[in-house]
Amino acid sequence: MADQVGTDIRSGAQPDDGALTGTTMGGTVAEAGAQPGHYESFHGRPVSWVAVSIIMVGFVVGGLGLIFGPTWWLFWVAVGLVVVGGLIALSTNIFEDWY
Repeated sequence: MADQVGTDIRSGAQPDDGALTGTTMGGTVAEAGAQPGHYESFHGRPVSWVAVSIIMVGFVVGGLGLIFGPTWWLFWVAVGLVVVGGLIALSTNIFEDWY
């Protein structure tokens, strides 16, 4: 996954009782302030959000181009935005940003 060091804090749990015992990389689980089933949030890289934003703007502009017209040149510009956003997403390996 994409640079998600330390997201699994339940590594010391026993298989039967679910108790948090043992140690993590930063000390004991109790010192880390961890709770059962709690994971750090990971919301993706900024470049991924830029790519998704470009794709969303393309969809909105394309929808508006179809509603108010239809202005086909605006629709095709929006399709171009979606393609550019998709290429940015694929080139920056956006699929490695999942949890």
